[in-house]
Amino acid sequence: MTIRIATYNVHGMRDSVPALGRVMAAARADVLCVQEAPRFGRWRARRAALAAAAGLAVATPARTGGVAVLTGRRVRVLHAESHALRSFLGLERRGLAVAVVRAEGACLAVGSLHLDLHQAARMHHAAEAMAIMERVAARHDAAIVLAGDINERAHQPAWRYLAGRLADCYALAPEGDGLTFPAQRPSARIDAVFAARETSVLSCGGVDAPSADLAGASDHLPVAAELRLGH
Repeated sequence: MTIRIATYNVHGMRDSVPALGRVMAAARADVLCVQEAPRFGRWRARRAALAAAAGLAVATPARTGGVAVLTGRRVRVLHAESHALRSFLGLERRGLAVAVVRAEGACLAVGSLHLDLHQAARMHHAAEAMAIMERVAARHDAAIVLAGDINERAHQPAWRYLAGRLADCYALAPEGDGLTFPAQRPSARIDAVFAARETSVLSCGGVDAPSADLAGASDHLPVAAELRLGH
């Protein structure tokens, strides 16, 4: 079977919320990794409403680091957890949200990650997140998918580390130019979906939504990967 896994930094829902809902729906994701999800002021209700606008539900339990995993009807959530990553003095607290999902017999451990602007913190958190993902995947006999806002480009250390442990889906099966930031005039690919090498990447790229919605919904563009599971 195939499964669509997407990632999207929603900019704290500070832009056009109706446009954001339309873009998320256009992603047609079975699993959507979100960064900069609401963390304050009725954050649970706001996250739930955002997910519902795209026909999804919130799978992960905490607000840590503004990351979350949303899931659709085609997958069943087996387990979910959230982790605070190591704190660095003067930097924003980062987190990892993980949902283990099953789709037609195949099991995936999907993580949502938002790395820092500080290079040393990015590298540490990438390794820390990967270690957590490996432990969760081993417990559930699941393949790893880690997606999010990496805050650096493919030639830089944290990205290279992740691409060394997992497959950079866009690099394997690119659709479009891959640029994700800034949304109004994209010039950099800093958001990505990484998947275990035992999965087959059919395609990876942007979301087919009106340009006005893409520019108005967030300061990032979403990335969606189509993966084939099983044989």
